[in-house]
Amino acid sequence: MLVTRLIERKRDGGRLEPAEWNALIRSYVAGDVPDYQMAAMLMAVYLQGLDRIETAALTDAMRRSGAQLSLGHLASARIDKHSTGGVGDKTSLILAPLIASLGVTVPMMSGRGLGHTGGTLDKLESIPGMRTDLTLAAAREQVERIGCVLIGQTTEVAPADRRMYPLRDATATIESVPLIASSIMSKKLAEDLTGLVLDIKRGAGSFLRDLDQSLDLAGAMVALGEAHGCEVVALLTAMDRPLGRAVGNALEVEEAIHALQGEGPPDLMAVTFALGAEMLQLGGVAADGDEARRQMERAISSGAASRKFQAIIEAQGGNPGVVDDPAVLPQAGACELFEAPRRGFVARVEPRPVGRALVALGGGRARPDDRLDPAVGFVITAKPGDWVERGEPVATIFARDESGVEAGRAALRGAIVIADEADHPLPLVSHRVTMDGVTRTAVDA
Repeated sequence: MLVTRLIERKRDGGRLEPAEWNALIRSYVAGDVPDYQMAAMLMAVYLQGLDRIETAALTDAMRRSGAQLSLGHLASARIDKHSTGGVGDKTSLILAPLIASLGVTVPMMSGRGLGHTGGTLDKLESIPGMRTDLTLAAAREQVERIGCVLIGQTTEVAPADRRMYPLRDATATIESVPLIASSIMSKKLAEDLTGLVLDIKRGAGSFLRDLDQSLDLAGAMVALGEAHGCEVVALLTAMDRPLGRAVGNALEVEEAIHALQGEGPPDLMAVTFALGAEMLQLGGVAADGDEARRQMERAISSGAASRKFQAIIEAQGGNPGVVDDPAVLPQAGACELFEAPRRGFVARVEPRPVGRALVALGGGRARPDDRLDPAVGFVITAKPGDWVERGEPVATIFARDESGVEAGRAALRGAIVIADEADHPLPLVSHRVTMDGVTRTAVDA
């Protein structure tokens, strides 16, 4: 195989056949194709795109590059949920135990923080003792025993993606719809799912800010699921402001625990229930959205969802006592209120500056090998449209020390915009995408 010929063809707008994608990925994982040639191919894909057949072929080749979590022997439906990443998005922490407590098997494979967005694994690992680096064999055993596992991508799963992702980051080819779709779906399809719910973020804090790009990505992943026998539903949700109140690893775990106990912020619960309703319907345990919501509310009020979270934490080496006493979580060294600098409406709460500030405080990564401080972050109580008086507390800063508090204060001064008029925020859930097409929705808190 002459890789340069394949790169030339894609660079010039041609297409590669499925057998060529398979050979390319197989040779890359084997070490016969160097990183610099794969980087050139990624740039060619970024510039020229892939058609649906090519995207499916690349996804399948990446999926087949490693082992798979074989769960086909289970009687229950196997449903996962994936988010394209946001600020304050802790819905996975709520949905995994909530949906599993209702009889649906949830093998959830998640990622770490990327850029200004948080990562589910980093949040989970703020729980003392919690492990997310399970082998596929251990993950399979846990799923069989308690119906849910929360893990990261192991070295066994989609090794092609593990090698290609850093190249995409280093070559500025992250924001490519076919590359995002194949990266996500190669891992999700390796979970042996019967259904998948996607949370595609849109707005200023998302990777794809343009609505058409978000819809293209949703459509591409729905089609990939269809091509591989996995029904996929995608919801487009708002990321023009942080979701919920807490931003930061331990702080978001605490908020997720409160949500599982019926005390979650309205916006967080609206998005969680919308995604959860799709999971329960794909899982065949709810006939429609209304029935699904009633089931979720009962699981929360009865304590079943919280108990399932405790079982998951304990199974993965963590301290289950955190569910009853979130004070077990790491605590920040310094804490201070942030007050409104003037009276007026909260016009905007910009998610990107908040996410970048979390990284600056030590709660996110500027480099892949950075160590995190799980305790730092923000609790932002102000929402767009709120009226505030000068001096009224609108957020709390959690930092390592006073210098961190000062950095957090400077970030919030730019992120929380107070004006004489408020901008109209995006609907919390705006579109639903399936193989039948795109439907507009209008879900708000």
